[in-house]
Amino acid sequence: MDYSEQALKQHREWHGKIRVNTPCPMNSREDLSVAYTPGVAAPCLEIAKDVEKSYEYTRRGNLVAVVTDGTAVLGLGDIGPEAGMPVMEGKCALFQAFAGVDAFPLCVRSKDVDEIVHTVEMIAGSFGGINLEDIGAPRCFEVERKLKERLDIPVFHDDQHGTAVVTMAAMLNALKLVDKKIEEVSAVVNGAGAAGTACTELLMALGLKNVVVCDRFGALYEGMPGMTEAQAPLAARTNPEKKQGALAEVVRGADVFLGFSAPNCLTGEMVKSMAADPVIFACANPTPEIFPEEALAAGARVVGTGRSDYPNQINNVLAFPGIFRGALDVRAREINDGMKAAAARAIADLIPEKELREDNIIPSVFNRDVVPAVAKAVAEAARRTGVARA
Repeated sequence: MDYSEQALKQHREWHGKIRVNTPCPMNSREDLSVAYTPGVAAPCLEIAKDVEKSYEYTRRGNLVAVVTDGTAVLGLGDIGPEAGMPVMEGKCALFQAFAGVDAFPLCVRSKDVDEIVHTVEMIAGSFGGINLEDIGAPRCFEVERKLKERLDIPVFHDDQHGTAVVTMAAMLNALKLVDKKIEEVSAVVNGAGAAGTACTELLMALGLKNVVVCDRFGALYEGMPGMTEAQAPLAARTNPEKKQGALAEVVRGADVFLGFSAPNCLTGEMVKSMAADPVIFACANPTPEIFPEEALAAGARVVGTGRSDYPNQINNVLAFPGIFRGALDVRAREINDGMKAAAARAIADLIPEKELREDNIIPSVFNRDVVPAVAKAVAEAARRTGVARA
């Protein structure tokens, strides 16, 4: 099937992938008097006395804003906010289809961090959570940081943290298969952008100690010239041996390769140079850093990609619907590392040990047990870490 042609046809017919529906009747004077004036004044006055009542009397408690500036849309790059709208609508449709969460796309015509932050801050009272999407690095880090400082609702950059949660889940099961402990393995993360940075941070929170992060110029190390403001603190917390050089040099002897970078940058020869039973997650899309066939032929024990036509797909749909479902259910103030780690463990635990195989380390996105398990784990972690309000 030609998916591009089919998508164009369907999008013309759909005129958008989301709709606004109303649960209240609008068929009589009595209906209007309750849903609108004069009856509507009563909930308005209750909310005026206590803003928290907005979660009780309006859709806010089940509504997420999906926010982009259109600068890093899929693999298409900076195509603009309007061109990013089909992706944002798709994201909203996934929220509803998988978790029953209402979501609305907000495509902002600005690349200025403070303008984006101010825009979201001014409308945040209409939403229960903010999902940042397809905002280019390093700007995305600043947008998220500032919004988290200013808002009392969850702010979640899915390109960073959704990817990190699913990668962490896959890593937990892959390391079980190869009988290695995360505290003892050495890992190389290729790609120092949003996904690579967040994955490194979350895996380190889980116990990973020996990790080297590479960008297109090679291994990041403390004091390396030319690093961005986001890369410098990352370099200071990673690469304990201060390795330098290109990917081919630093991947030698590593147990794990995590790719969030560019097509075909990992070769079979590089895989052969890694430690025994290496784990390879090549997540560049649509063309991975190395195709599974080549990685397996070179000795990889477990291989995952971002593609749906291979086993072990690292897909954010496993994470963000359940994470927001759980956060909204307890009216969490934020989504913290404890909640993300709980989500990852819940995803990993959906593969029973007796079913764990090299080609089955992560559940399918169509496994309907995923969202309830993740939501429950996230809600419990929110209560445990003191950020739940309900």
